[in-house]
Parts: sequence; C-alpha cells; structure tokens
Amino acid sequence: MNLDVTAVRRLEPDFWRAPSAHNTQPWVLRYIANGVDVGWDPAHALPAADPTGRDLRLSLGAFVETCLIVAADAGLAVEYVSDHDERARRVGRLIGTTRPYGSPFDAAAVRARSTNRGEYLPGVVPDDLLVRIDALAGEVNGWVAALPSRGLVEPLAAADRHLFGDAAVSAELADWLRLTPRHPRYRVDGLTDRALALSRAQALGLRVALRALPTLRRAGLPRLLAASSRSTLGYDGCVLVLVAPAGCGPAGDVEFGRVLMRIWLTLSELGLACHPVSQLIDCATTRARLAERLGVADPARLLHAARVGRPAGPSARSARRVQ
Repeated sequence: MNLDVTAVRRLEPDFWRAPSAHNTQPWVLRYIANGVDVGWDPAHALPAADPTGRDLRLSLGAFVETCLIVAADAGLAVEYVSDHDERARRVGRLIGTTRPYGSPFDAAAVRARSTNRGEYLPGVVPDDLLVRIDALAGEVNGWVAALPSRGLVEPLAAADRHLFGDAAVSAELADWLRLTPRHPRYRVDGLTDRALALSRAQALGLRVALRALPTLRRAGLPRLLAASSRSTLGYDGCVLVLVAPAGCGPAGDVEFGRVLMRIWLTLSELGLACHPVSQLIDCATTRARLAERLGVADPARLLHAARVGRPAGPSARSARRVQ
C-alpha cells in the first residue's frame, strides 16, 4: 500500500507532542518513496547521561506510537515496521497498510498528555489501574512495579548527587535547560523553568549554581543541589518502574517506548500525571539497589522510572520544534 506522505507531513505538529528525555526531541522523519523512515539526530541525543541509548530508544518508541495514533485519528492507514540500524540511525519505517492502527487513543489525547514536575496530591495508583498498566507491559513480556515514593527519597538524592557530581552529565543537562525566556531556544526544545515548575527565584538560583558547579564541585555543591530534590518524592505517593525481559535489545527498547506512551496516555485520560525520575536508574549504584529490591538479577532490565499521581495543579506546556 502506498502511503500519502503529504497527508503524513501535515500531522507532524501532533507527532512532536511525544515525550523525550530532557525534551531533546531526537526523532527525524525521512520521507522516502514507499514510506517514512523513523530515525534520530545525534545532536539531540544525550551521550553523557544516556551512554547506552536506552532513553533515546524509549523516546523514539514513544514517538512511533504517537505517529500511529495521530495518523489513525486522521483516517490514515499506517503501520510501523521495525528495522533498527545503528549505523543508519534508523529504528524502523512507517508504511501504508490496509486499515488504520487500532488504538483507544486519539490526537486529542496526545495533545492533552503532559509531564508534570510540580507538586502531587497524596495517593497511590489504584490496584485495578496497576493491573491495567502491568498488562500493557506484559504485551511485550515486561512488567511494572509500584514502589512507595517516600522509600525512594534517599536513593533519588544519591542519584542526583551522582548527576551533579559528574562533570559531563551535569554540563549536558545545563545545555538543555532553558531557565529564562531570554534563552534563544526557550520556545523550541529543552527544559524550561516553567516546565520544571520553578519560580523565577528558583530558576535564577539554579542558573547561578550550574555556572558555579565546575569550580565548586569539590566544595560540596552537588550535595546542595541534590538536597533540593528531596521534596520530589517526600510524600505518600508512588513510583512506577518499567522492567524489561532479559535480552530485550535495542529494537525491544523501542517497543517498550511504545508501551510507555500507551501507559502515559492511559494515566492522562484518568487525570493522572507522570514525572520521570530515571536518574534512579542512570546511576549504577541506585540502579543496582533498586534492582535488588525488585528481585531483578540484571539491573540493565530496569528501563524507566517515574512518579505517578494526581498533580496539585496544571503543568506548563513544553516547547516543541514543530508548531
């Protein structure tokens, strides 16, 4: 089946509402004669914070799922064919098919979903909803664990100390922060002060601290910066951890990204929000502790972690390159 690439191009603003680590929006669509290759731009990857490419592939999978949902809502019959090629920087291809992708979600659900890094109300994800979410992960032989947020306050602080203590990782984060509207890419990509739920004073303080970090790293500034994150999980909520089967591989990571998008949309439609705290599994020490707690022998099977719950207020819309 031929794919109407002109019609697909018109949908790009909604495609770009997919989530990505640091809001880097790494995806690239390459329009070819018989479909659309889905690839990535290395300039929008995170080689220091994400050296294995796990978050990159999860983001690309979420993007693929978003494309399929939005195209189906527009009446386009599109399917995804996995064709992961590291050298070509391609994960697969969107091609024409006989019927639209089957999904309970639509473009409006994609637009409504957002990441909320603000305050959450006390409460955990209900058991029946956890069963639904776990079943989604089970479609690709994974599972989801729910952990009390208070029990992860100290591991998160340790992970943040590692983040700010690593010169390359913290510099990479700083490159993607947009802490003032005067930043030239404030309305394009990255993490804005508003998306991070920072006040003007907090944003200014973070800007000053990050500038001082290279010279004050040994003086304990990473510990001070990490201390400010304790309130993130210091309440009666929960963190969901996505666990892959052994031997998942790069193409499997992309499929789990698709699953993550379905999970996020399921939560969003019920008025719940997510805030990724994957630094817990970016830091080898806290990842190993978390894997041991979950009874997972190989810590590399932990793919994603996020606090989930009902936010106390709305979140700011994150910027996108395609408007």
